Amino acid sequence: MAEDSDLEKTESATPRRLQKAREEGQIVRSRELSTFALLAAGFYGAWGMSGSIGEHLQNMLRASLTFDHASSFETRRMLIGAGAASREGLYALLPVLGFTGLAALLAPLALGGWQLSAKGFEAKFSRLNPIAGFGRMFSINGPIQLGMSLAKTLVVGIIGGTAIWNRREEILALATQPLNLALANSMHLIAVCCGMTVAGMFAVAALDVPYQLWQFHKKLRMTKEEVKREHRESEGDPHIKGKIRQQQRAIARRRMMAEVPKADVVVTNPTHFAVALRYTDGEMRAPKVVAKGVNLVAARIRELAAEHNVPLLEAPPLARALYHNVDLNREIPGPLYGAVAEVLAWVYQLRRFKTEGGVVPVAPTELDVPAELDKGGVSDEEADQEVADVLNPDNPANDDAPGASA
Repeated sequence: MAEDSDLEKTESATPRRLQKAREEGQIVRSRELSTFALLAAGFYGAWGMSGSIGEHLQNMLRASLTFDHASSFETRRMLIGAGAASREGLYALLPVLGFTGLAALLAPLALGGWQLSAKGFEAKFSRLNPIAGFGRMFSINGPIQLGMSLAKTLVVGIIGGTAIWNRREEILALATQPLNLALANSMHLIAVCCGMTVAGMFAVAALDVPYQLWQFHKKLRMTKEEVKREHRESEGDPHIKGKIRQQQRAIARRRMMAEVPKADVVVTNPTHFAVALRYTDGEMRAPKVVAKGVNLVAARIRELAAEHNVPLLEAPPLARALYHNVDLNREIPGPLYGAVAEVLAWVYQLRRFKTEGGVVPVAPTELDVPAELDKGGVSDEEADQEVADVLNPDNPANDDAPGASA
């Protein structure tokens, strides 16, 4: 049952699926909305510009029906007259053509926007398959489209027929009216009937637009497995990402270890923790932690320090406080200034002893470390996880840490 549910397209299309469909030219379209927009633009454009249109048509008819005996036998003058009449007709229809052209551009924009896709022009020979054609004809979508066409015709017909029937007396009365009055009244009746028909098309479009939206999103629905696969593709394979993180941590660890020989001192626990400190007068406001680790990493830090003659100091409370409270390549906090200052003073005395001789400096033992900064030890599991977090380049706290850009 679980496998069947995974194969059913019950999930809404993801943004990536919608974008892909748009690139392939699949966008929401409503023919009824476009038809309504064209009819409304043409009707209201003709109604609003009726004065200008009537004037141009009168000029065209007057010039066309005026008989000139001299010009009736000259072909050139006849062509000039035909051209003038055509220009008047074009000027009369130009506003309406402009309104309908604008409506034809804006109607698709209201739903899916404009989309130019070359895939729409690609030859698809599968459309020539007669079996598939019969399948589309007798599919459930065929009766639905037929029903909508019949409903559209019925709605528009009822509205237009009702408008004409309610004004049947006015239509019959036109025969008894003078010519000028009858023409004006007939134009008014035509305008009213056309306006009612446009209103009927609006009702059809109002029903068709939600249906087209529902049909479009239904067509792009995805199975749960497709959603999971797309998520994996967008986020990346977890195994590959794990390998990448592992390599990044290894690179970060090597870069961190490269800083140990440059350190001034390594403070140890002595076995579980190791923290390397460095201070350059004039360049740093306070000493920085350039390397730190627990267990195996701490042992490697101590080995490198011994190989490069970096002093090692056993100060468990200070080592734990530095490890838990200071990130890599960060300055030590103010409460630890006093204790670290004593450690660096011992380091400078030790350097002087090695170059000038004298009395061997005594390593500090009673360092002032605030109790709230000494969080004690950690288990092996917690230590391994903590090492991974410290060396993980994706950790925002380690943006400036060595290897964070690896």
